Amino acid sequence: MSQALWRMSAVDVAAGIRDRRFSCSEAMTSVVERIRALNPKLNAIVTDLTEQALGEAAAADRMLPTLADPGPLFGVPVTIKVNIDQAGQATTNGLPALANLIAPADSPVVRNLRRAGAIVVGRTNTPEVSMRATTVNPLHGRTFNPWNAEASPGGSSGGAGVAAAVGFGAIHHGNDIGGSLRFPAFANGVTTIKPTQGRVPAFNPSATVERGLLVQLTSVQGAIARSVADVRLATRVMAGSDPRDPWWVPAPFDGEPLETPIRVAVTRNTHGYPMHPGIGRLMDRSAGFLSDAGYDVVEAEPPSIMEPARGWFSVLLTELKETLGPIVDQYGSDDMRRIFGWYYEIGEILDLRGYRAGLGDKTRMMRAWNVFLDEYPLVLTPLLMRPLYPWNYDAQGLAQTKDLFDAAVYCYGINYLGLPAGFVPVDLVEDLPAGVQLIGRRFREDVILDAMGAIEQRAGCLVNRLGAAL
Repeated sequence: MSQALWRMSAVDVAAGIRDRRFSCSEAMTSVVERIRALNPKLNAIVTDLTEQALGEAAAADRMLPTLADPGPLFGVPVTIKVNIDQAGQATTNGLPALANLIAPADSPVVRNLRRAGAIVVGRTNTPEVSMRATTVNPLHGRTFNPWNAEASPGGSSGGAGVAAAVGFGAIHHGNDIGGSLRFPAFANGVTTIKPTQGRVPAFNPSATVERGLLVQLTSVQGAIARSVADVRLATRVMAGSDPRDPWWVPAPFDGEPLETPIRVAVTRNTHGYPMHPGIGRLMDRSAGFLSDAGYDVVEAEPPSIMEPARGWFSVLLTELKETLGPIVDQYGSDDMRRIFGWYYEIGEILDLRGYRAGLGDKTRMMRAWNVFLDEYPLVLTPLLMRPLYPWNYDAQGLAQTKDLFDAAVYCYGINYLGLPAGFVPVDLVEDLPAGVQLIGRRFREDVILDAMGAIEQRAGCLVNRLGAAL
């Protein structure tokens, strides 16, 4: 049995351990063997904690008979991205300059996962300062997409996306300021949800200064997994309270039932981008899946996504230039400095008056979307309007970097609004994974996950097609 346990969902692993059908050690051994067999060629995990994890699994087995109520993730192997604090480990954020920045304590996400009984089996790769749509850096090297070595694994949580796809545990932490959970899910054929800002607490005890205000309002922590059920379980656990994050909101995870049938607005507005026909077909299929599941699916145009997308590339970019820009200038690779330069060319750096006005106007955009979502609780959009791109596409030039962001306006625009959005894979486009995005009301991740589950049930689990290739 232990040889197949790496394939199991977190829901099933936790249940199997509680029911004594297998041990924590058996589940962990299966995952560790998988990591040791495949990670050398994929480089998804860059801090190997497998020996420590095996010891913790054995200790968990000894502890289990004494526990009246094991945690919901008891014995489940998980990974943590290298840009958040895990006590005693380096929070490198992909920078050689931070190779020895040892975290003094766990961040809220790590603490919540551990309190739920999860065991950390490794730390996953990210690009420098976690600000690229691919995953490579001078410290840890390049992460490889298991579907095609020349394709991007996504970024910035590319290590987590690859780890999820190939079974290095069932739950993989990541974060998202412009698509860093959803790009890797798209690239690897797995699923995720970007929670509402304020749902999952965030804080790095190793930080010497606070993050910029807009970064705090657009960046979120979340989970990548092979199944919607695991994303739901992981997000629920990660969302536990932590006094170190003043932005955390004690909103119930399961909201009041909505009037049925739930209305889903489908938008096909490409805003001038030549959307690939294969992505359009996935949109059609997903709308059909939701209709078949009993949703009221209609063509309806939400407020423009271009306004918040431009806000991301002006107001937020202005802040990033002041905060991350000097770090990239001093410690970044040549590629990273060039890419940041292209970000500045694509966007608009504002003066204080423009920044202040733009920050205030963000509220108007949020209000417009809230009003629309009051009538249509879900919006179905493309995530990326093009097929998956080569691993170094954004380093090839300004035109390529701009193309990526033009294709992804529905992705990073949602960060600027602070709304939750889930990604679910549907099928291959040009022989590489692809899928769709579902946007929902603030703090109604449960509604989004229900709809994602309906699509998943009908589309099937895309990564099952990957097994024969590994």
